[in-house]
Amino acid sequence: MNRTIEPFFERGSWIRQMPKVELHMHLDGSLLPETVFELAAEQGISLPARSTKELLPYMQVDGSCTSLTEYLSKFAFTTLFLQTRESLERAACEAVEQAAGEGCRYVEVRFAPQLHRERGLSCEEAVHHVIAGLKRGEQQYGCRAQAIVICMRHHSTALNREAIEAAAVYSGRGVAAVDLAGDEAGYPASLFRDIFILAHRKGLPVTIHAGEAAGPDNIYTSVMKLGASRIGHGVRLKEDPAIRELIRRRRVPLEMCPVSNIQTKAVADWSGYPIRDYFDSGIPITVNTDNPGVSGTSLTREYGILAELFHFTRQELSQLVLNAADAAFLGEHDKSALKAELGQELDEWKKLA
Repeated sequence: MNRTIEPFFERGSWIRQMPKVELHMHLDGSLLPETVFELAAEQGISLPARSTKELLPYMQVDGSCTSLTEYLSKFAFTTLFLQTRESLERAACEAVEQAAGEGCRYVEVRFAPQLHRERGLSCEEAVHHVIAGLKRGEQQYGCRAQAIVICMRHHSTALNREAIEAAAVYSGRGVAAVDLAGDEAGYPASLFRDIFILAHRKGLPVTIHAGEAAGPDNIYTSVMKLGASRIGHGVRLKEDPAIRELIRRRRVPLEMCPVSNIQTKAVADWSGYPIRDYFDSGIPITVNTDNPGVSGTSLTREYGILAELFHFTRQELSQLVLNAADAAFLGEHDKSALKAELGQELDEWKKLA
């Protein structure tokens, strides 16, 4: 389990060809270094580097990352450049382009609108321009895209209520759901019950980051008290057998992000990563990038790790894709159409040499 995985990706074109679905991708974690250079020039922001290579340490973690807190520190840099309508639209469109380049047929891109208001945008305007960028990406790259609006754990109730209200304005018109993210250990899910009562009143589906930097109690609270129908990460579910069985029995999908989960030290190393165990026990897991820019990853790489280190077969990888389609925040008609399209494409993909 400690062997290198990199040689695999040189011969992993068969995974790149697999049709995919991405449910957990952060907008500000997907920003490209080349885009940062151009946005900095447009906005008059000085950079601490003169090349994309020199810029990477400010945007991307490496093997020395010690915690989720350190991982999240990279976003203080990337969000500097995402404070205008033009930059939000561009970043959203490029996120769809990246997903389409990995074979995605559908992607949900999440972001916290309150983090993009330093140059005068309202919360609702931030949501509007991200959706505009996603729609442009759909048209240009052929990958359907929706937004998930994030409430931040360290934000006030007033700011998070405003984010929910803005999401509700665009519900069914580009916004798929709402989320809770940030410092999970410092701000447990139980503090946010009123916020998600409001979300449910507005008819907004809910996914919540839980079981990443804190234990399975946060997963339980997110599902049973806050009404989450999906869980972001959920890696530490294994620590409580009773909660694990509850999630399995209720078939709550986990949005797992393997590379990111290792980088944030949700588990110590690949030998302790529970994705094979969860899959074999019937928990509906999905595979995602989290932050392709910050983590230096791609959806092809994530699936490649499962094939190389955890011996997932083509049939099993196909099932993971269908799990994601089934968990997507889509109406039943659109979901059925997506699953039918993917099922046909995956059948053809499995025949490839």
